Amino acid sequence: MNGIFKKILSWLLFFVCVGLVYLIYSSIMQPVNFNKQKKVREDVAIQRLKDIRTLQVAYKGVKGTYTASIDTLKDFYENGKIAVVMQIGSQDDSLAVDHTDKVKKANRKITPQDLYQMYLAGDKNLVFSVENDIAVKDTLFNNRPDFNIDSLKTIPFSDGEPVIMDAIVRTVSGVQVPLFEAKMPYKLLLKGMDNQLRINLDADQRDMNRYEGLQVGSIDVPNNNAGNWE
Repeated sequence: MNGIFKKILSWLLFFVCVGLVYLIYSSIMQPVNFNKQKKVREDVAIQRLKDIRTLQVAYKGVKGTYTASIDTLKDFYENGKIAVVMQIGSQDDSLAVDHTDKVKKANRKITPQDLYQMYLAGDKNLVFSVENDIAVKDTLFNNRPDFNIDSLKTIPFSDGEPVIMDAIVRTVSGVQVPLFEAKMPYKLLLKGMDNQLRINLDADQRDMNRYEGLQVGSIDVPNNNAGNWE
């Protein structure tokens, strides 16, 4: 009986040791895995905030101010236009420069748009710059085949929670300055992940006087539309 009892005790001790090793390993790996998944989600969120910033800057270039509405940015992307300066020809091409000078001397009232029409008609031996209105969707994100304007309104991994965005005009040193900000709090971006580790993360952010999530721009002070990850 003593032999059987010793064997049972040995197996119990073995399983206890295995369990303790597993618990120690899990306690070590839990924050490691949390940070890995956090990085994955942050990368997606940062790209989305960068896209919002790109659209906001283009929108301000046309409207003179920012917008607090993602729907307004979407409409601007789908239906708006922005002025783009096109450079036709090269100043290093002396023959083209000489030809362009002759065209201008022959008609001193000729405009860059007139030269552009001549260029489109077939006169490729011209050197000039012209400003044209180009559709926003034909200008921005052309190198992003996966770009989806509808995705900008939601915080990724949050089950559809909206991006928190605001825009104001603030007086700074006597000057009216348009400002905007877009935010994604960690409590939504990291939804479904370890809640206690997320709470700890928020506490760390507060201790450093930083926003508890990702943010681009600021309506409190001008920051050149910087992201808090930059």
